[in-house]
Formats: sequence, structure tokens, C-alpha cells
Amino acid sequence: MITVTQLNSLDSEQANQWFVQVCTAQGWCNKMVNSMPYADKASIIKTATDHWAEMQETDFLEAFQGHPMIGDINTLREKYANTKALASNEQSGTANASEQTLNKLHEANHEYLNKNGFIFIICASGLSANTMLVALTQRLANTREKEIEIAAQEQLKISLLRIDKAVMM
Repeated sequence: MITVTQLNSLDSEQANQWFVQVCTAQGWCNKMVNSMPYADKASIIKTATDHWAEMQETDFLEAFQGHPMIGDINTLREKYANTKALASNEQSGTANASEQTLNKLHEANHEYLNKNGFIFIICASGLSANTMLVALTQRLANTREKEIEIAAQEQLKISLLRIDKAVMM
């Protein structure tokens, strides 16, 4: 947790490190740092949304790389330790999933990755593994272009959730 005052008092490098925990797209992080100081949490959220709207496909793909594959426990633990503080419990819906559901998620995730070239992105907070599996299965039918659009919207939801969770009034 951080207050707006504390966030505003970070130097550029520290602020960048904080924003990378929210979203790993460096262009977005740079814009967020350059927009400091912030008046309140609402202004951080508005600025985050506005800057995300300015991002391009390469930024989206960079942000997607900052996420573990849904249900991949090894990836959750190892590869993305830098977002652990703000991302904790985002995939808690997979914790109690059956082995069958986890296997189906694994298979569908790899099918999605092979088709689109990036992992399936969904704001998983509060969703069960079955709900995520249904969404993943439905989205497999979309074009890559449509999936980039949807995944970018989901990434924004995740980023805003992380900001809301981490910034105290």
C-alpha cells in the first residue's frame, strides 16, 4: 500500500518500479511517471486510462508478457515475482479447481497462445476456474485482432484494479 503523497515523492526510477508492478508496458509506465504528481487516486486512475488509450499493439503485447498463464502455478511463482505484491490473489479462482479443469485450462491456453502469439488475458479477480475456462473457450473463436482489443481492455481492468488495491486515500 502506498499513499498518493508517497507515490508523488518517489524519484523517477522508484516510480517506474512501482508502475511496472501495475503494468509491464514500459511506454505506459514512462507516461505515468511523467504525469506525476497526482492529486488523488481518482486522478491516477483517469491518467492510467487515458495513457492506456494511447498505447499501440507492441505496448499491449509487452503488458501481456507481464502475466502468468491462467492456472500455470509454476509460472505464477517463478517468472512474475516483480508483480507479486499487487497481483496476489488475482488467479485465486484456480486454487480450488479440479485437476480436469486445470488440464482443460492448460490445453486451451496453449491453443490460444499458438493461435494468437500471446497468452489469454482476462481480469481473473473473483472468477472461478470454470468461468475463466468458458471465457477462454469462447474467445478462441475470435480473430487475433479482436483478441488484442479484448485483451487490452482486460489489461486495463487489471491495471486499474491493482491501482485501486494499492493506493490509499
